[in-house]
Amino acid sequence: MNNQIIELLEVDNLAFPPLKNALKEPNGLLAIGGDLSVKRLQSAYRSGIFPWYSDGEPIMWWSPEPRGIIHIDHLRINRTLRKVINQQKFKVTLNKAFDRVINYCADAPFRKEETWIVDDMLNAYQNLHKHGIAHSIEVWMNDELAGGLYGVAINGYFSGESMFYRQSNASKIAMTYLHQLLKSQNIQFIDCQMLNPFLQDMGCVEVPRASYMALQKEALAIELPLDFWRPRELAL
Repeated sequence: MNNQIIELLEVDNLAFPPLKNALKEPNGLLAIGGDLSVKRLQSAYRSGIFPWYSDGEPIMWWSPEPRGIIHIDHLRINRTLRKVINQQKFKVTLNKAFDRVINYCADAPFRKEETWIVDDMLNAYQNLHKHGIAHSIEVWMNDELAGGLYGVAINGYFSGESMFYRQSNASKIAMTYLHQLLKSQNIQFIDCQMLNPFLQDMGCVEVPRASYMALQKEALAIELPLDFWRPRELAL
């Protein structure tokens, strides 16, 4: 570690170092230590920072440069996905099975790398969900959970954390419904944190951190209806 990284060891100190201190490699590492309390996580996400680490490591906090986002008008729905959606074989719900979604995300059979949703992270995001800050989209087929995603929302800002599928296209369907949900409130983007091939296929692009922070500022200023995240079935 070099002197750009500030250890957050004092539980009562929620301050993060300036984003300019984040290391370009690897992936915008900014700080280590601290805890996963609701207040710290809220402070982090409001600042464009998120935790990501593996078992046996300290908590690591990141702010990538560039940042992966999906502009709300640039979601890519290919012909195959459009056909699947039109067949209406799936039912999609909001916040009906958060615990099941995050557990499937932590133990997705298709994931080759070690999960970052370690027990402490899982418990922390379940706690965020209880506080109305973390939310899930569930995709069902024949009353079985086929796929889904979860993320953190503060006002009109949504940062996607992870997704899973047990049926082909189920995670893409979850993203499509999330997109429609956010678009209904004139929210301009979905924070994907870092680009990967799956997200790129759905229209994710990389933007400079400064551009991302400007978009985030606008999203944080959007006040949503009080019942916006109530558990319910969703429709396109």
